[in-house]
Amino acid sequence: MESRTDVDRRNFLRLAGGTVAVGAASLAGAALAGSAAASVLAPTAGAAATTAGKGRVLVPPGQIGIQLYSIRDKVSSLGFRKVFERLSAMGYAEIEFAGYSQGQAGPITPQEIRQLLDDNGLCAVGAHRGIGDFVNNLEQELDTAQILGMPHVGTANAPTSDRTVAGYLAAAEQFNGFGEAATARGLKFYQHNHDGEFSFATDNPDVRLYDVFYDNTDPAKVYLEMDVYWAFVGQHRYPGFEPVDYVKRNPHRYPLLHLKDGDVNPENSGGYDIVEFGAGDLPYAEFLSALGGGGRRHGIWEQDNAASTPAPGFPVDSFGNAARSYVEIRSLRRS
Repeated sequence: MESRTDVDRRNFLRLAGGTVAVGAASLAGAALAGSAAASVLAPTAGAAATTAGKGRVLVPPGQIGIQLYSIRDKVSSLGFRKVFERLSAMGYAEIEFAGYSQGQAGPITPQEIRQLLDDNGLCAVGAHRGIGDFVNNLEQELDTAQILGMPHVGTANAPTSDRTVAGYLAAAEQFNGFGEAATARGLKFYQHNHDGEFSFATDNPDVRLYDVFYDNTDPAKVYLEMDVYWAFVGQHRYPGFEPVDYVKRNPHRYPLLHLKDGDVNPENSGGYDIVEFGAGDLPYAEFLSALGGGGRRHGIWEQDNAASTPAPGFPVDSFGNAARSYVEIRSLRRS
């Protein structure tokens, strides 16, 4: 029987050397293919991949997903059908949506998207929608989530732009309402952080806003998706906490993690630059090892700048970033 490693190697080499509508030059490239031939799980650079081949897998293959914002240029130019075909071939199993439109490829319904997911063996695991979408069309948003078969639906918006304690208390109450409606439909409503949520209240510099939101939302109805990169940026800008401690405090509240890598840059006010997974300095093996229960969470790759910033030695190509990042995430082992 063919092993998963063999399948991954074959798929990756085919992706690196094959051709698609965007052209062979946009794929991972011959240099990466050569290294993949030696070992598809071999680390490239950075802290994320330093434990390849040691210990237990930290992100099970069936729970490696992608936030489609990372490859928004491909979704817009090629459409969901071709994008899902490529992602499935790379090895991705789960999709997190950043919207339900496909740009130049034309109109598409949630039912048609669901069929394309099923056709390619993919599962929708969540979606980022605006707070306004839930305020104005809550039941419709939950309908769409159920059509797509996703267990989670949420937002990447900050809870509110009012950075006072009262503002975050009001936002917590609003999110409890969203969460109650989602729970009634068998869904989990979640909020995805950036760095600003870890700042301090403008009216009380001793109070961290994320704590206000965390402590005043119902843990049985409002869930959290930690974007690990932005949490470390928050730690850099607003010191005094460890990102992993929030997850450890109540692991049940964090069914989703954004696996986004960052390279230390003292000249960046946030402390890090976003880079493709495995090329940065964030301690993912240590972070995930500290959590235990590797099968409890969905690991979702995201790279905000994959469509515009080339990885060293490669042309700009978000599919290439996605393929290489999948291999690096797949290689993570318990430290």
